[in-house]
Amino acid sequence: MARLAGKRCLVTGAARGIGAAIARAFVREGGEVIITDIDVSRGRRTAADLGSAFLKLDVACEEDWAAAAAEFPAVDVLVNNAGITGFEEGAGPHDPEGASLASWRAVHAVNLDGTFLGCRYAIGAMKARKAGAIINISSRSGMVGIPGAAAYASSKAAVRNHTKTVALYCAMQGWDIRCNSIHPGAILTPMWEPLLGDGPDRPARMEALVAETPQKRFGTPEEVAAVAVLLASDEAGYVTGAEFTIDGGLLAGSAAVPR
Repeated sequence: MARLAGKRCLVTGAARGIGAAIARAFVREGGEVIITDIDVSRGRRTAADLGSAFLKLDVACEEDWAAAAAEFPAVDVLVNNAGITGFEEGAGPHDPEGASLASWRAVHAVNLDGTFLGCRYAIGAMKARKAGAIINISSRSGMVGIPGAAAYASSKAAVRNHTKTVALYCAMQGWDIRCNSIHPGAILTPMWEPLLGDGPDRPARMEALVAETPQKRFGTPEEVAAVAVLLASDEAGYVTGAEFTIDGGLLAGSAAVPR
């Protein structure tokens, strides 16, 4: 049976990458999926490919969330996937000393404020039925320090914590609204392309970037989507406030054999 049959699922940042893979997996499992993104042209193409609805949504904009609530007042599943690294507009410093306040705030506006607004919308859209699933895409970077990406790491750590706050709040209200976080490591998405390039040294660059990962490879968006399907389904009915790392064993410890 389709695991998400009868469920309306809204996915942010779903035009490409992990968001698109989650949307595709949800459709395959029978979900009614709403694709949202700020990239209208790519978002509409993804939605058309999946036979889904599309909604332009800037997750950092409260007015956009109000519009989403007006158009889709009831949903069963929300995936807060939209996010930025801060490097999209250039490789300016993002370390604790060199990062600008403007870049710090820009990253937090999308990654953290967007998740806060999404969770608030989801609660409002789910509490009438007292049930639903909220899935927040955090990061492996939200669990450890990242000196070269201070704002990104900070924002994703806050997403991790807010997930648990939302889970506890909903349980305290007597609602079966579950909230969990997923923490991907090195997942091969378009975000990595500037680092990998398309030259003859691409394989060597890929190997170097996952050298410390015990499984010695990048993960795929589909592997993240598989966990999202589980958390969105009724199979995870007793799972809330939990976090799931998808990182090839990176946070488990060292795979080196002591001599």
